[in-house]
Amino acid sequence: MPTMDPNRKKSKPVDLVDSVDSRVELTESTRSCPFPDEVLERVLSLIDSHKDRSSVSLVCKDWYNAERWSRRHVFIGNCYSVSPEIVAARFPRIRSVTLKGKPRFSDFNLVPEDWGADVHPWLSVFSSAYPFLEELRLKRMAVSDESLEFLATSFHGFKALSLLSCDGFSTDGLKAIASHCKNLTELDIQENGIDDLGGHWLSCFPESQTSLEVLNFASLNSEVSFDALEKLVSRCKSLRVLKLNRNISLDQLQKLLLHCPQLMELGTGTFMQELISGPVTEFKNMFSNCRKLVTVSGLWDATPLYLPVIYPVCASLTFLNLSYATLQSSELANLLFHCRSLRRLWLLDTVGDKGLEAVGSCCPLLEELRVFPADPFDQEIFLGVTESGFVSVSRGCPKLRHVLYFCRQMTNAAVATIARNCPDFTHFRLCIMNPGQPDYLTKEPMDEAFGAIVKTCTKLQRLAVSGLLTDRTFEYIGQHAKNMETLSVAFAGNSDLGMECVLKGCPKLRKLEIRDCPFGNAALLSGLTKYESMRSLWMSACNVTMNACRMLAKEKPRLNVEVMRDEEGSDDSQAHKVYVYRSVAGPRRDAPPFVLTL
Repeated sequence: MPTMDPNRKKSKPVDLVDSVDSRVELTESTRSCPFPDEVLERVLSLIDSHKDRSSVSLVCKDWYNAERWSRRHVFIGNCYSVSPEIVAARFPRIRSVTLKGKPRFSDFNLVPEDWGADVHPWLSVFSSAYPFLEELRLKRMAVSDESLEFLATSFHGFKALSLLSCDGFSTDGLKAIASHCKNLTELDIQENGIDDLGGHWLSCFPESQTSLEVLNFASLNSEVSFDALEKLVSRCKSLRVLKLNRNISLDQLQKLLLHCPQLMELGTGTFMQELISGPVTEFKNMFSNCRKLVTVSGLWDATPLYLPVIYPVCASLTFLNLSYATLQSSELANLLFHCRSLRRLWLLDTVGDKGLEAVGSCCPLLEELRVFPADPFDQEIFLGVTESGFVSVSRGCPKLRHVLYFCRQMTNAAVATIARNCPDFTHFRLCIMNPGQPDYLTKEPMDEAFGAIVKTCTKLQRLAVSGLLTDRTFEYIGQHAKNMETLSVAFAGNSDLGMECVLKGCPKLRKLEIRDCPFGNAALLSGLTKYESMRSLWMSACNVTMNACRMLAKEKPRLNVEVMRDEEGSDDSQAHKVYVYRSVAGPRRDAPPFVLTL
């Protein structure tokens, strides 16, 4: 399948297990297919949607086989939902694989590092089944240097590697990729648990390397060989994405931009420098040549002196990531005055409510807002953002659809106002950082806040709830969130009724993530008829017992029910961490001793 245009709206991905194990037995069609196989395969190859392709494969055997031979990309939302051998047998002509591993709560250190999700068994199978593999995109997978070297030497036409929230490898693995992947177009390293042994890996790209289109090493800490970086950037005339780490200075950035005026996405290095080779106006003029830029990130340590440097490109920006820039409200306001076309904006809460007022005033086209805490672990900080700033954004940004908002206080009335102002939310994640925090004005639970969201925002697909919540919140969710696919819950609810309402009332639910809630055995078993249609269930620090987990496993043998044991000496009758997911591959064979598969 042709590579999708990155600017094109992407279709919703569906687990590979949907197309491998359809639950529908194919029968001989009573009508012969009116198209030759070659024509049908060509038509089906134009379908980008995973969901549509899975549906197409169920029409008849001819269509099943045509879809099988025309598929070029697979998305696997859980690496244990299927085996690499099954994938290779089902789709013989794959060029691109997206593979996800550990549960999302591993981002919060709730999953032990040696839990699993090793990519190497997949690479071993793919090396013989797909020697022509071109793209591999991994998220939350365990990746070793040996695996990266195997990848680099086994797939001679390999072009694109993306590693997001992976761990287990070092910059030595990146050396292997740089040295052996002669046709590499993309190397995207984001938020990984990497052993950074230094920046010399950039020197391993051969002088003949000219094909890079995407280079992202923003999350690495060490200084890189700038001479090697500059030579590489100057050779790659098709480079459209360049994201640098914090060690790249303004002087060095200026030199790099001379070589790549064609950039569409730029992640700068540090944006504060005591000594520079020329006046600030020179940097401003340098950005003036980057007329194709639509995304800017980085801006570490940005100060009012240097922020005006990016003003010349602000008018065309659609995404501005300031999650590493500790800006104050006035600095943000001055910057956003030039950014009238923004669709996506990420911020730190140092901007305060005044800064969010500027967002509402200057960004009428905004569709996505993320506000992160500058210091989430300091409970003594009472600054940051509140419900006031959120309401201001909702008034000025009626197209807002996607929000992640960290704050220390909120009210039911504010969230109800936000829902009325922005009824098209598809993703709403509100994180009140103090667990169990009520409406700070009325002292009432936050039930009516999330009730307003699910009642008003009928397109809602993803919801994360927080604050003091009773079962009433989950009754609202079950009654009204008919399009919700992912729900994340922590420190909420009164009884099993809350979880039962969600499982019985949300027909499109695919992922349910729960931690530190009073839900027990009855809640877990209320989903017996639901779990096979979902991707996964995670429950930790709840009131679930081993007996209930065994009962679930016995009743639903097509599910993998895994229990992670806590430290020695804990109550063996309790299931402290439960991970339930559907699989066509059966129980996994690489479970460590602390993972019990029932």
